[in-house]
Amino acid sequence: MVLSQYKRKLCRRSFLKTLFISGILTIAPKMSFASIKTNDHGVRWLNLYHPKYKEWLTTEYWVRGKYIRKALSDINYIMRDQNTGEVAHIDTNLLDLLFEIHTRLGSSEPFHIMSGYRSPETNDLLRKKGWAIAKHSLHENGKAIDIRLPNTETLSLRRTAYKIKGGGVGYYPKLKFVHVDVGSIRYWSKY
Repeated sequence: MVLSQYKRKLCRRSFLKTLFISGILTIAPKMSFASIKTNDHGVRWLNLYHPKYKEWLTTEYWVRGKYIRKALSDINYIMRDQNTGEVAHIDTNLLDLLFEIHTRLGSSEPFHIMSGYRSPETNDLLRKKGWAIAKHSLHENGKAIDIRLPNTETLSLRRTAYKIKGGGVGYYPKLKFVHVDVGSIRYWSKY
């Protein structure tokens, strides 16, 4: 009888320990954003350029602890699907990741958006054309972006994103862009 109670206690402890560790791992990518630096005025900003549409956007999207609705709407628009023009919500964690990359690189150059939000239709079309596109890409959820940064080597951009550990980082040296997302932490290189 005593042994049975002991086994139940061990199983319960093991279950609670597993639950605790799972919880920590679930929030771990988001924890890195708690340390994002803001400038002296408590502002986060983004400088974006969309080569296909030839559109620029420089905006303060977070001021003194609050996201600015109009700025988020403008960011959603410039990161729209390049094939359909569809606009979708872009995850604010992704914006914070971009801000952190910009800050660490000390750059004020605009990120060139190679691909922001992508509709499922656009993803399917790219896959049919032979591109190695994930079936359930985080681009479809506004949680991923493919970027270039003028006057910054692609390798340096990749290293900086890698060090932040805010999610996935894909390195495409021949195409000269880096994929960043706010999904699970993982790394890959193509072409």
